[in-house]
Amino acid sequence: MGRELPRTLASLQPGYQRGIDGRDYEVIVVDNGSPEPVAAASFSWFEAPLRVVRVDPAPPSPAHAANVGAGLARGELVGLLIDGARIASPGLLAHARLAARLAPQPVIASLGWHLGAAIHAHASDVGYDQAAEDRLLAALDWEADGYRLFTAATLAESSSRGWFAPMGESNGLFVRAETWDTLGGLDESFALPGGGLVNHDFLRRACELDGTQLVVLLGEGTFHQIHGGAATSGRIGWDEMHADYVALRGGPYVPPAVERLYVGTMPDAALPHLEHSARRAQELREKNR
Repeated sequence: MGRELPRTLASLQPGYQRGIDGRDYEVIVVDNGSPEPVAAASFSWFEAPLRVVRVDPAPPSPAHAANVGAGLARGELVGLLIDGARIASPGLLAHARLAARLAPQPVIASLGWHLGAAIHAHASDVGYDQAAEDRLLAALDWEADGYRLFTAATLAESSSRGWFAPMGESNGLFVRAETWDTLGGLDESFALPGGGLVNHDFLRRACELDGTQLVVLLGEGTFHQIHGGAATSGRIGWDEMHADYVALRGGPYVPPAVERLYVGTMPDAALPHLEHSARRAQELREKNR
């Protein structure tokens, strides 16, 4: 992800991230056997503590890499972005820290978007590719205000129900370090390229753990850059991933329908997504009556 990772790190940079100091967090990049190793020296501009570690040889699934990174983390709160192609919104870290105060054992989740007018599995249908995305991001001048990304993004399938209904997974997920340890991190039995439903599985197990409280971040999220990922490109489809989940868990995957607390603000650029979320929640409520 040589094209995407610099933007992901830029979105985690002090200054872009609002309401938090660079001394308050660390970033760990785990290079999961990239053909061209990630060089820490390439990111000398990053102004918060940054470590780059490499897993090599590496399995096709990112589960082990995520566990390696979490094992190195020194903070009380561990955050996971499951791949290196996700641009964070400007308040993601500060609001995660705020949300952590609301419950003894919080599970802090944000929604995910795909940049462009379609989810990336269907991007070719609308003529969207990396070159189009580069032009889009340049026009948005997103580094000056990352909330502008909401105006040019589509909710990911796992987040398509919006803020007010169960989400399938979170690609900006935070739990206390002891919660991560209790769960054993991501289950490395999910061995498909891209991890299959390993991220979905972790969210569900976290929400089902005794004493946890799901806290959803309003007005924040992560924005996926197109890069040909196993799942987001459609190379591995839902049916294959779900069959893998059923084989490992003995039943179908269902998003965790637990009580949610909400923390956050609502930037103007995200208001259309707020409207969509309310409409979808109402539709689901009427359907389930």
